[in-house]
Amino acid sequence: MEKNIARLRRARTTRAHIRDLGVARLTVLRTGQHIYAQVFTADGSKVLASASTVQADARDGLKNCKNKDAAARVGLLIAERALAAGIDKVAFDRSGYRYHGRIKALADAARDGGLQF
Repeated sequence: MEKNIARLRRARTTRAHIRDLGVARLTVLRTGQHIYAQVFTADGSKVLASASTVQADARDGLKNCKNKDAAARVGLLIAERALAAGIDKVAFDRSGYRYHGRIKALADAARDGGLQF
């Protein structure tokens, strides 16, 4: 089985479970160069907050955009923006990625920023 197909299969089952919970969803996309995070409504129809290493305020002071420090910065930014939008409780959608490295750094920083998973 191809690597990306297996990841998307894992993501699909997670998203089905999150849809049953009925809470906002914090989803993560990881590429080789950047990391992106978005908070969606419970039904997935609207983006409430977003942050990524593509944005200039997330890149300030970082050596590069593809390490754990950059992921932690994005985690803090997404928490700050979600709280500003009135969202404090989310379900973490790791998009089928393993929970380690940059994904874990982003999740821990979002928790430290005030989001509850």
